[in-house]
Amino acid sequence: MESLRLDINGIQEYQQNRDPYLLIDFAEEVIPGVSAKGYKDFKIDEWFFECHFPGDPNVPGMLQIEALVQMCALTVLALPGNKGKVVYLASANKLKWLRKIVPGDRLDIETKLISWRRGIGNCSGIGSVNGEVACRADFTIVMPDILNEYRVLPKK
Repeated sequence: MESLRLDINGIQEYQQNRDPYLLIDFAEEVIPGVSAKGYKDFKIDEWFFECHFPGDPNVPGMLQIEALVQMCALTVLALPGNKGKVVYLASANKLKWLRKIVPGDRLDIETKLISWRRGIGNCSGIGSVNGEVACRADFTIVMPDILNEYRVLPKK
C-alpha cells in the first residue's frame, strides 16, 4: 500500500475526533498497517492551558498519550474498509513523561503498529519536542466494528 500524507481535513476523513479533542494537526506519513508520523502544534489558546496550570501552562500527560494514540490509529484506519470507523484506547503501558510541553511547542509524533489482529492493535509511540523525547508509551487500540465480527454469541 502507498503511504498517505494527511492535512487536518484528510485526518478528519479517516478518524472521528474533532476540535477541541483532535490532538494531531498533520500526518506527514501514514503507512497503512505499519506506522504513522506527524505533529501537533500547541497554541497558547488550547482549551486546557488556562486550567493546567494557571501561571505554568503545560500539556496534560494523558493528552500527550492521546496524541500518540490518535496518530497510530491512522495506521489501521487507512487499511481497506476501515476509513471513518471508531478506534478506542484499550490499555496503555510503560508511560513516560520526560519533558514538559508548553504553549508554542510542536510535538513530533512517531508511532508503530506492532500487531493488528481481529480489531486489536498493539502499538508504540514517541513524542518529541525539538528532538528531545517528551513522552512515550506502549498501548493497545481496538476497533469495535471488527471486534464484533468475532464475538461468540452465547448458546440459547
